[in-house]
Amino acid sequence: MNEFVLKYGCNPNQKPSKVFMKDGSELPIEILCGKPGYINLLDAFNGWQLVKELKKATGLPAATSFKHVSPAGAAVGLPLSDVERKIYWVDDMGELSPLANAYARARGADRMSSFGDFISLSDVCDVATAKLIKREVSDGIIAPGYEPEALEILKAKKKGNYCVIKIDENYVPAPVEQKDVFGVTFEQGRNELVINDELFADVVTDAKDIPEPAKIDLAIAMITLKYTQSNSVCYAKGGQAIGIGAGQQSRIHCTRLAGGKADNWYLRQNPKVLNLPFKDNIGRADRDNTIDVYMSDDYMDVLADGIWENFFTEKPEVFTREEKRAWLDTLTDVSLGSDAFFPFGDNIERAHRSGVKYIAQPGGSIRDDNVIETCNKYGMAMCFTKIRLFHH
Repeated sequence: MNEFVLKYGCNPNQKPSKVFMKDGSELPIEILCGKPGYINLLDAFNGWQLVKELKKATGLPAATSFKHVSPAGAAVGLPLSDVERKIYWVDDMGELSPLANAYARARGADRMSSFGDFISLSDVCDVATAKLIKREVSDGIIAPGYEPEALEILKAKKKGNYCVIKIDENYVPAPVEQKDVFGVTFEQGRNELVINDELFADVVTDAKDIPEPAKIDLAIAMITLKYTQSNSVCYAKGGQAIGIGAGQQSRIHCTRLAGGKADNWYLRQNPKVLNLPFKDNIGRADRDNTIDVYMSDDYMDVLADGIWENFFTEKPEVFTREEKRAWLDTLTDVSLGSDAFFPFGDNIERAHRSGVKYIAQPGGSIRDDNVIETCNKYGMAMCFTKIRLFHH
């Protein structure tokens, strides 16, 4: 198959639409079920590159949950704690494979953003992962292969219309890439930068120690940023991205957006949230929405008399600002990556409020001294990678 005709482009009015190989070769994908759209394939190809690099960097199975050409979550296959199993809604799934753990983490970090995602897996999709995907709202998946039973489970989704793509894991794209904008062709060399521990060697702060788990988290953050619409910032902890701020014009807005998502990830682990008395008939997506509102300043939208009865068997207590701040103050050892330099120390101040201890950023700002000084104030270890990771 050299080309594949799409229903339409980014929007229904953008026709005709197709993907094809300019050199006349075969497409590196096989569509096993469903019919992907233009944005689906953008998510699939970006996501596949991300998980392939994560697997290479860490040696662990990797997964990502993509929405609108940026990852909502990315993770490697480390075991889940009992609390993580609960906040990711997989505590009833029995033992999970490492690949399923990776997807549970990638999907669960920001479940609001992951709703209706496109999934990328670094390894052959196994039955445990397919069963997890089966009950989530998702548009499709790309992986290097599928176990027969896993494929049948996925083919049954969306009344047989779930998009399942197999990619040739040995496919190597041309070293130069092109795209057309406004009738003008842009050309550049592919971003083949390898992200590894060497990038984290130049530690410029008083605190110098970056332990191995933090280096893994920094690698996850930086690889995630490589495929996130810029400007972008990523918080990571325990083998996964916990907050991604994508496509913001201001870096402090990236840091705030990603930090807010990281905060929500951690607030979900508070006993007040874990033990919310949901009615049995409230599905996972509705629970996610309700939890999001409950943890926000608009909590009365779900706790007001006459409303809470729709969700809960009894009225929950308010999760006060003071309680939330006290809980967030226990979040520690978070890693943070930035796709370009931090121009002001305000980014570090915001990162500190979400437990950040390790930072990787390019450096090179005229205010580097101010950024370093702010890190030193909080005992953070920051390295200058000297590389930028813009993605558009």
